[in-house]
Amino acid sequence: MSQWDETRDFVIVGSGGGSMIAAIAMKDAGKDPLVLEKTDKIGGSTAMSGGVFWIPNHPLQARDGIDDNAEKARTYLDAAVGDVGPGTSRARKDMFLEEGPKMVLYLEQKGMPFVRCDGWSDYHDDLPGGCPESRSLAVEPFAAASLGKEWQGKLRRGLTNVVIRGIEGRQLMLMKRMGVGKLAALKVGLRMAKSKILGQDLVGAGTAIQGRMLKMALDHKVDIRTEAGVADLVEENGRVVGVVSNRNGKPWRIRARDGVLINAGGFSRNAQLRQTYGPQPSSTDWTNANPGDTGEMIELAKGLGAALDCTDGAVWILTSTPPSGDRYMHVLDLPKPHVILVDQQGRRFTNEAQSYMANGQAVYAHGDVPVWAIIESRHRDRYPWSFHAGATPQEWFDSGYMKKAASLEDLARQIEVPAENLKATVERWNVMSRKGKDEDFGRGSKAYDLVFADPTNAYPNPGLGPIEQPPFYAVAIYPGDVGTFGGIVTDEYARALREDGSVIPGLYATGNSTASVMGRTYPGAGASISPAFIFGWVAARHAARQNFA
Repeated sequence: MSQWDETRDFVIVGSGGGSMIAAIAMKDAGKDPLVLEKTDKIGGSTAMSGGVFWIPNHPLQARDGIDDNAEKARTYLDAAVGDVGPGTSRARKDMFLEEGPKMVLYLEQKGMPFVRCDGWSDYHDDLPGGCPESRSLAVEPFAAASLGKEWQGKLRRGLTNVVIRGIEGRQLMLMKRMGVGKLAALKVGLRMAKSKILGQDLVGAGTAIQGRMLKMALDHKVDIRTEAGVADLVEENGRVVGVVSNRNGKPWRIRARDGVLINAGGFSRNAQLRQTYGPQPSSTDWTNANPGDTGEMIELAKGLGAALDCTDGAVWILTSTPPSGDRYMHVLDLPKPHVILVDQQGRRFTNEAQSYMANGQAVYAHGDVPVWAIIESRHRDRYPWSFHAGATPQEWFDSGYMKKAASLEDLARQIEVPAENLKATVERWNVMSRKGKDEDFGRGSKAYDLVFADPTNAYPNPGLGPIEQPPFYAVAIYPGDVGTFGGIVTDEYARALREDGSVIPGLYATGNSTASVMGRTYPGAGASISPAFIFGWVAARHAARQNFA
């Protein structure tokens, strides 16, 4: 018989999207959960994200009169995701669709103030079942000061201090062009000033989600430990019965009566695992995942016989690396007029306005890393660059991060692409921009392509604009990510599975530690956060034998 230092009902490894809801569900079932976080901050990559859930047929849609249903969403998932392995099984997709709306109601009852992301189309809305209205949800900003000083300091923060609400982010990108953008800037400015005056420490996006989840968990008296990583999973007679953590610098064996839930993220920060599993070239310098995203829990589960799948995937997001050491994500920049992407031969290769996941896949499929954003003067004059709205910093030019030229020939020389190819590419793009139709890659033909476009654009399509007025600019663009998207294979109850499909008793997993129910596709904004929450909720209720067989 193993010797245990303590016993709990459910041990939850990691503090990201699905952890707190799993712990709260366990508390509601009269159980005693424990959350173990290896870093000194709570929230995982969810806390650093844009803070969106993708949940078809959610209650806020019905309240706003939007026609959606589970069957329509099932059709869409079948068309967009397909069946690419055990993670995308019919049973898992059905569980996701059935439990998602229920989970929204559950969290609402706990006080979660959801906001519907109005007009935020599915990423593949042209496919059967696609929804041009929003299946995505955000939450209201959160006053982190309400956590108290100890936990306020332990909340992981996002990549920006700008506190936006709902769709204000995309409105801010048009603040030089439209009244709605100027109004959004005013609202955000007043909100942040009020927060400072009142000492609220207001946070938005993913930090607001995880701040609220942390507050709920604390209100439910959940035991949460930071700097408490897991070194091993303990197995007895084929069942996972506990973990080896650490306490006061020594191994600490914790028994888990009802099971262990792995929600520790993927391996974006682990160069060796990226080399083993992912496409190349890759770099931990390009990732936007949290510092604890290093993959050891996936490897521990693998060591117990857990099957892995889709480990070559990530939530790709085209990224640049300015001299500040930050990582700029260009989701809102590339769909604007007067910018295109070209490869190292100076040719376009993708629809720049499609989803960030699809464009990251396109970069790897095309084979050139990095690629180049070719930017015209009107783009720099009218729009921020990754939310940098002021004058272009001189250090961007001095460091070589952003190239500037009076002619396309000189720009081609600076980025070392054939000048004749770049000129021909731009000339063809300019003709198509004036027509309002991208005949090569269909940019601007779907609802999602226009979500971040410019309605005030003088050309026929809000997302297309010629590149003809100097100066011209170029920035190297890399296939960054916000987390890997493959890992432990699980069933519809979030139970870890072996290669032969059998269950590993006592071991559950969710989030980016798993082979996603979305396979290798990102069907809409929030398609990684929502499964993490939903299957964390399902896992806890299954382990507690509540509502599930």
